[in-house]
Amino acid sequence: MRLHRNLVFTVIDSMKLIFNEGEYADKVVEKALKRDKRWGARDRKFVAETIYDMVRWKRLYNEIAGTKSHYTTENVWKNFAVLAVLKGYKLPDWNQLQGVPERRIKGKFDELQKERVFKESIPDWMDELGVKELGVEKWTKEISALNEQAEVILRVNTLKTTKLALQKKLEDEGIETEPIRGYEYALKLKERANVFTTEAFKLGFFEVQDASSQLVAEYLDVKPGMKVIDTCAGAGGKSLHLAALMENKGQLISTDIYESKLKKLKIRARRNGVHNITTKVIDSLKVMKKMKSTADRVLIDAPCSGIGVLKRNPDSKWKLQPEFVDNIIKTQAEILEEYSQLVKVGGKMVYATCSILPSENEKQVQLFLNSHPEFQLEKQNKVSAYKSGYDGFYMALLERIS
Repeated sequence: MRLHRNLVFTVIDSMKLIFNEGEYADKVVEKALKRDKRWGARDRKFVAETIYDMVRWKRLYNEIAGTKSHYTTENVWKNFAVLAVLKGYKLPDWNQLQGVPERRIKGKFDELQKERVFKESIPDWMDELGVKELGVEKWTKEISALNEQAEVILRVNTLKTTKLALQKKLEDEGIETEPIRGYEYALKLKERANVFTTEAFKLGFFEVQDASSQLVAEYLDVKPGMKVIDTCAGAGGKSLHLAALMENKGQLISTDIYESKLKKLKIRARRNGVHNITTKVIDSLKVMKKMKSTADRVLIDAPCSGIGVLKRNPDSKWKLQPEFVDNIIKTQAEILEEYSQLVKVGGKMVYATCSILPSENEKQVQLFLNSHPEFQLEKQNKVSAYKSGYDGFYMALLERIS
């Protein structure tokens, strides 16, 4: 492939924003793709994928290039040169790419494949934690799967269309999709494309949502007419799925501590044709007290380390700190304690995370059950990134029996 100057310079500028300014990779990619309206699909794909690759393999490229973690313009170019050589791109005769030691780069890459922290490009502490929680063999498979590029998965909005009708609509707009076995509402893009500009998206026919994430709302076993509370709703991806499963009937209360996120949910709900959602900001104990023991179903999509979604958020590897993981485990226990009180007798709740660590998942649930005999575990699902090919997730369905 021939490298184009304006595309590569966009990547270099983007890397400086991510590594020096601490900006989030997805936001930087979004900004980068607006840089030139003349770019075609291939240009946009190169920019997005190259930025994510440089973030994902940051530690490996640093080690090969000898740049450590100093992101001067010169060093970012050195890291890009490593990527270009390993991808087999023909190096152009630019000042920034003069004297690139191609043989040394390839030799160093082969040598570093023997050490997991370099091969999988992860911090030492994360590697140690993964081994401690999952064992060497399982962690090695999981982290390798989490370094693969995330596929684009859509969730069909059944309030407005069917899977077949959506496939046809997108095909008419030049986007080919295929169903995924075992995922009732999912369609996978055959090739990456900007789905947000399609008429199908504007009409609210689908949401972009990973296949594993789509399992969570289904796990809650909701029925039309129920009272359901989504306790950590955020911008509402799972709330929208719950509303569709409830066929817009009953009461769905979506809560969060951040009002700004719930405002986004309201916009998405309008586009999705959802009208059984009420949003509530949790800004006092009074709000919680009013909902105590009232819900047929409660979803606790708990804040977590996000280690299960590294393939779509590769910069998390570098932003996440070990103390955050320790603190979030305490927060999860508090959230479980607090929000479980919203479930009425005979009602059910799902505790879910996008983590693959037992300390955030089954161990957290077991600790809760040890001190809450009024709940029993009905079933749990540990979704492996390695086995599923999608995000790593955990979900447990608990019933309040007394």
